Amino acid sequence: MSILTGIILDKMSKYALKDQKNMLMSRQTIVTPLVVFLCLSGISFMQFPRLNRILNNRQYIPLETLEKELQQEKTRLNILKQTPSFGYDNLMSNWAYLNFLQYFGDDEIRERTGYSLSPDYFDIILKHDPRFLGAYISLSTSTSLYAGMPERSIELMEKSLKLLSPQVPERSYYIWRYKGIDELLFLGNAQAAQASFTTAANWASQYDDEESKFVAFTSQKTAEFLSRNPSSKYAQIATWGMILTNPVDQKTRQRAIDAIEKLGGQVITNPDGTSSIKLPPKD
Repeated sequence: MSILTGIILDKMSKYALKDQKNMLMSRQTIVTPLVVFLCLSGISFMQFPRLNRILNNRQYIPLETLEKELQQEKTRLNILKQTPSFGYDNLMSNWAYLNFLQYFGDDEIRERTGYSLSPDYFDIILKHDPRFLGAYISLSTSTSLYAGMPERSIELMEKSLKLLSPQVPERSYYIWRYKGIDELLFLGNAQAAQASFTTAANWASQYDDEESKFVAFTSQKTAEFLSRNPSSKYAQIATWGMILTNPVDQKTRQRAIDAIEKLGGQVITNPDGTSSIKLPPKD
C-alpha cells in the first residue's frame, strides 16, 4: 500500500511540475508581448499631445514650440533605441517605421524644422530588422536627399550589409545600389560608388529574372563609366535615373529630373507612361 501511495504521489508531483511549467510558459507567452506593447505605448504616449494638436488645429504653430517638440521626439527615439525587443524585433521595426512615415509625411512641419531625425528612425528600424528591404530606399531618400546627411545614410547601410547576403533578403542587391547612389551623387566619392555598383551587379547576377538582369547590366555599366571617368556625366545621369525607377514622391522625382537636365540629359515620357533618358552627345 505504501509503495502504491508513493507511486501515485510521485506521478502527482510530476504532473504538478508539468502543469506549473506549462503555466509559466503560457504566462511568458502572454506577458512578453504585453511588456513590449506597454513599453512602446508608454513611449508613444509622449507624442499624443502633439498629434492631437496637429490633427485638430492646423493653424500656425510657433517655431519655438516645434523645436521643443522636435527635442521631445529626439528623446523618445533615444529611449526606443535602448528599449529591449524581447525577441519581437519585427514588431519594434514596424512600429518605428510607422512613426517615421508619420514624421516624414508631415510636409508643413518638415518644411519648417527639416528632416534631421530621419536617420534616428532608421537606426531603430534596421537595428531590429536589417532585412527590411523596403526601408532602405526611404533611408536614402529621407536622410541623404532631404536631411542632407548622406554620411549617416551610408553608415547605416554599411552596418546592415554586414548581416546580409545576395539571397537574404531577396533582391538585396538594391541596397548596394542605394549606397552607390548616395556615395556618387551626395558625397562625390566615385571610387566608393564604383565598388558599390560592382557589388550590386555581382549580387544581381545571381538571379535569373529580367528585373535582376536589368539591374546587373545597368549597375555594371555605371561602374564601368566611373572606372574610365570618375566625374562621368553619364554615370551621374544613370544614377539619377535609378532614383526615377524607384517609387519616390513627386518632389524627389522632380529633383532627379532637374539634375539630369542640368547634366545635359533629357527625361522623355513614353506613351505607356514610363520614362527614358537621352544622354548628352559627350560624357
